[in-house]
Amino acid sequence: MTAPAQPEVWLRGPLPGVPPLLQPVAHALLQAREELEAALHGFPDDLLAVRPAGVASVGFHLRHLSGVLDRMQTYARSEPLSPAQFAYLAAETEGPGPGQTTRQLVAAFSDAVESMLALLGTLPESNLPEFRPVGRQALPSTVLGLLVHAAEHTTRHVGQLLVTARVARAGLQ
Repeated sequence: MTAPAQPEVWLRGPLPGVPPLLQPVAHALLQAREELEAALHGFPDDLLAVRPAGVASVGFHLRHLSGVLDRMQTYARSEPLSPAQFAYLAAETEGPGPGQTTRQLVAAFSDAVESMLALLGTLPESNLPEFRPVGRQALPSTVLGLLVHAAEHTTRHVGQLLVTARVARAGLQ
């Protein structure tokens, strides 16, 4: 007997330890993680670098998702990116790293989501409108702007990844 499907994350109620104004960010990240994990269950490692019709590979999306969440957390804490973060950013475009597996990349994304959820639990809502510079050009944003961007960027890339994974599995190139 199959368990009944749960409602989407945002319909399961508030998440403990996450301020009310940040609940939608947390819900979006958790929903993205659930959908990604379900779609990539058993996804063949040899398809991670496949780019059907020239679109970004599943491996790229997985690395990029983890990297973006890491960078947005750094900016939200008002810290500069480290040399390791710049190196990771440069390597994202290459798709999966040598020997990386689907399982490893999905686990890294899950860890990045957990790290972001932990950060959300530490942020007072009164800090959300605070200015935060982004990137080498110090473009203007706020703590809330960074967090919302992290959620929307994640959902956008997960959507792209889901389509790419289906096409790659179907062998439509």
